Amino acid sequence: MASVHPNARPHDRGLIHRNVRLTSRYVVISNDLAQHPDLTIPAVGLAVIIQSLPAGASVGIKALAARTKGLSEMKIAAALRELEAAGFLSRTRERLPDGRFIPRTISYNRPGAEPRAVRETPEAEEAPEVQEEPEAPEVPQAQEEPSAPKALERLPVPTAAAPTRSLLPERHRAAASLLAGLRGREPRLLLSERDVRLLAPGVTEWLERGAHPEAVSRTLCADLPHDLAHPAGLLAYRLAALVPPPLPAGSVAPPPPDPFQNCDDCDRAFRAPEPGRCRACASTAAAAA
Repeated sequence: MASVHPNARPHDRGLIHRNVRLTSRYVVISNDLAQHPDLTIPAVGLAVIIQSLPAGASVGIKALAARTKGLSEMKIAAALRELEAAGFLSRTRERLPDGRFIPRTISYNRPGAEPRAVRETPEAEEAPEVQEEPEAPEVPQAQEEPSAPKALERLPVPTAAAPTRSLLPERHRAAASLLAGLRGREPRLLLSERDVRLLAPGVTEWLERGAHPEAVSRTLCADLPHDLAHPAGLLAYRLAALVPPPLPAGSVAPPPPDPFQNCDDCDRAFRAPEPGRCRACASTAAAAA
């Protein structure tokens, strides 16, 4: 029979943590979520996945089903409803200026708390060697907010970047405007200033080969994967792999179509170079005169 040590410390009899300090590729999860008394295990696990995704990632039911194993779309929908009811998730629909609706999902790591700016350590930075953390006796959790990690305190405060258009040659400014406007067509294609500067020369090459800007935008936004994590990488691949051939010598690119206008009388949409009446209303007005 194994010997019993009555003087052993209480924390030696249960769970023992063997942790290392993480400096990259990690997400901070609050005990409000991990130990929530009313959330099911699928809901907690789904919240962890959502909080680990980068901003702009797709978190629809089908996209989440592709990331998880053993959870059907019905179970994922039920887990999302649990997270909404507990305040960890907010799902709305936002109307764009062109009348389309897009989904908006906000993830909260602590419901009800005031958000504060957090500077994240870049994942590309090489992580130094880590040593095993020594064990420490359990102590009651303090009520005060923990101080920021020292790694975050050493990072410089980011300053406002200069507008992309002012940093690019005149030749690439139309391409930069096209890239910056992709998020209006597809919210997941939210590019940083640096991404726009790097991708603009590729778009310029398409435009100089006679590709219409609308066709370029449509090609870059078509058939995006559900689990899009790096939009700039996908766009760079498409710009290089799908570049159109130059126009034959002597040929001229077709003129772009007239923009859409709203009829002054019936408010219907029609194509015309300037605002006014649609063809039907113009004919009616001419007949009445």
